[in-house]
Amino acid sequence: MAIYRPGLIELEAAMAVAHRGSFRAAAVDMGMSTTALSNTIAKLEANLQTRLFSRTTRSVSPTEAGRIFIDQVGPVLQDMRGAIDTVVSHNAGPSGTLRINAFASAAREILTPLVLAFLKQHPQVDVDLVTEGRMVDIVAEGFDFGVRLANLVPSDMIAISLGRPQRYAVVGSPEYIDKNGRPATPADLLQHHCVRIRLPNGALFPWQFERDGEQVKIDVTGQLTLDEASLAKAAVKSGVGLGLLMEHDVAHEIETGQLCRVLEDWTPARGSLCLYYPNRRNPSAAFTAFTHMAHSLANQ
Repeated sequence: MAIYRPGLIELEAAMAVAHRGSFRAAAVDMGMSTTALSNTIAKLEANLQTRLFSRTTRSVSPTEAGRIFIDQVGPVLQDMRGAIDTVVSHNAGPSGTLRINAFASAAREILTPLVLAFLKQHPQVDVDLVTEGRMVDIVAEGFDFGVRLANLVPSDMIAISLGRPQRYAVVGSPEYIDKNGRPATPADLLQHHCVRIRLPNGALFPWQFERDGEQVKIDVTGQLTLDEASLAKAAVKSGVGLGLLMEHDVAHEIETGQLCRVLEDWTPARGSLCLYYPNRRNPSAAFTAFTHMAHSLANQ
């Protein structure tokens, strides 16, 4: 009996559905109809004689067999893409699509100096920048690069430090500070209204401080809890309360007086931002050009 070997389009379809958790969204990514994608997955499952995805009216998720399939196929498919891109771009120069996964704050940090600068130099390359709070396996989920703080980069990845120490800032609107005063120590925050941020895993983002070797964690309280930093920034600017945000996200507002910074001596730098990626045997011209630009940014 002949051994069934899925085609590239079937493997790409399975990866797209696993990543998106939706046939409709995956079909858009694949440039095909939802019906055609569903038929492709059904054919793959029939030939493998294994159900890869559990389907409900609301979502699609991998079965146990599906997770094993995706985990093993992901790296192989990444190598295949790299080999194809290398051959295609050998004479034509950088082209194709680069996929990057980053925290939202990290994406804002690299957008102008790295991503937009790269696109201007390489008009034949597309960049798909995905932001999410959870840590992902960039290989298994089909990303070329990840961007995280240095201490969060997996040990088996190659990392390029972008040379930008990340630091948090506690800020409030001038109106809020005038009405409620400035906290002198982290403990004073317990007497203030604070805008809290909920992490993707459901936990509240902790407010942690350090000065002269002393570390303090404060479980702040407040009327408003949000799940996105840009919303928290808008709420803090409106005077709802104090917020703990990335320094570079509020630098302009602090400089122009729209926000007041407090407890600055309790918020030291917490490490640099890194671009990271797996070792590749056949990196595409676009992949190589992007890593070169990242090194240039790091050395500025």
